Amino acid sequence: MRRFPLAIAIPMALALLAACQPRPPADIAVEETSIADLQRQMSDHGLTSHALVQAYLDRIAALDRAGPTLNSVIELNPDALREADALDAQRSAGALRGPLHGIPVLLKDNIDATPMANSAGSLALAEHRPRSDAFLVARLREAGAVILGKTNLSEWANFRSSRSTSGWSGRGGQTKNPYVLDRNPCGSSSGTGAAIAASLAAAGIGTETDGSILCPAAVAGLVGIKPTVGLVSRGGIIPIAVSQDTAGPMARSVADAAALLTIIAAPDADDPAAAERSDTTPIDYTAHLKADALRGARIGVVRKLMGYQPDTDAAMERAIDALRAAGATVVDAQIPTLGQWGADEFEVLLYEFRNGLDAYLASSDAPYRSLDELIAFNNAHAEQEMPFFAQETFEQAAAKGPLTDKAYLAARDRARRLAGPEGIDAALESQHLDALVAPTAAPAWPIDLVNGDHFIGAGYGAAAVARYPSITVPMGDVHGLPVGIVFMGAAWSEPRLIGLAYAFEQVSKARKPPRFLPALAVPGGK
Repeated sequence: MRRFPLAIAIPMALALLAACQPRPPADIAVEETSIADLQRQMSDHGLTSHALVQAYLDRIAALDRAGPTLNSVIELNPDALREADALDAQRSAGALRGPLHGIPVLLKDNIDATPMANSAGSLALAEHRPRSDAFLVARLREAGAVILGKTNLSEWANFRSSRSTSGWSGRGGQTKNPYVLDRNPCGSSSGTGAAIAASLAAAGIGTETDGSILCPAAVAGLVGIKPTVGLVSRGGIIPIAVSQDTAGPMARSVADAAALLTIIAAPDADDPAAAERSDTTPIDYTAHLKADALRGARIGVVRKLMGYQPDTDAAMERAIDALRAAGATVVDAQIPTLGQWGADEFEVLLYEFRNGLDAYLASSDAPYRSLDELIAFNNAHAEQEMPFFAQETFEQAAAKGPLTDKAYLAARDRARRLAGPEGIDAALESQHLDALVAPTAAPAWPIDLVNGDHFIGAGYGAAAVARYPSITVPMGDVHGLPVGIVFMGAAWSEPRLIGLAYAFEQVSKARKPPRFLPALAVPGGK
């Protein structure tokens, strides 16, 4: 039987990297350290990118492979220390590439980044090594970022089965939530969420179709930005659906997330959604980090996106108080079409998945060239790939026709209209609102490989289907499990949303570092 590269390869790579390079000083503090602080240390105090990368590698070895064994990093970049050395030499010569010069970043394992594999967590693509970087990865490297490695994810971005368990992949196994280790990390960008919450890199990149940045960020106490579709290139990313896919930053602060978005937000002539943006002038999103941005703002609370978990509702009420204390007018709001686009959205995703995936596999010289071949692979390797859940979503997508089908076109146009112009836009316009808010998601549920995920409610779906931006920010915790508030706005309103999210973050200061608890404490238990 063929042997597949599993997680054991990561500690071996760590050992080799560590053996070949000097150990960093013991006083390099990376836990909860911001990008701006790291840059100051490199500019003023002699910290090198090499030492910083090594400090994160040591932390990955201590927390991800040992200790709580988060299992969030699926592969390390074998060139990371050499890349850091080159950036250190450039810094010494006075040639800084940009605001991320020397900063280590982790990427979700559905984004092309040489020389690593891009697998979507599947054993079928465990040896698939793209020839070139994704568009956004090239942007990160041009700005001086060190690509530290790839993070585990829900296999195929949670689009293989309706009974999947978030954070599990055949290649990477199960990622844990760093706050409470037996709890689910949520969403398909689960490894990025867990890794950045545990300070295994300065920041990370996830991808979202519907909730896969927002949910893992919320349950890991992070800031996650899901941009307007087309703001960030999808080139070189294994797709689900061209209508809704986007990449975006996941970070421990709004400032760090804004710094990443500034770099990766750039028009890509090969991405058809980029043409929908009329103004392609580069934006420095960090310029919108204004502590008084909520003063005079009008915020609408979508209460129909509440009510599924009382402790989350209580945290939301405290967040509403904080918004008002910061100078916002907060009113109840309604998305008039809420709940009406679900069936159409799923139909669109099924159609677009097959077409987009087949195109990606062919263009990247992957070892398997079609969804049909992947289905056959999974059947042939069911013991490794399908021990807990099957591939009925794959099979449904494989049965769909081309993107010229009238049924597809009608579902696509109807879903966008209901979620966008007749949904979010109508809610904003009816009460002259700057943004809508709701709880991002429920607290993390226990990992359950037998029954799958236990979703009970979330607030991000309308923005995902409308293709509009959304940002989650920590708003508190429920028994030690983080919960977030999501800010949603009109298309291309990222600057305004970032300002509002930053102002809320400054007044609430809700983020707490993870404690790696094995399980929730039960009152009166032994």
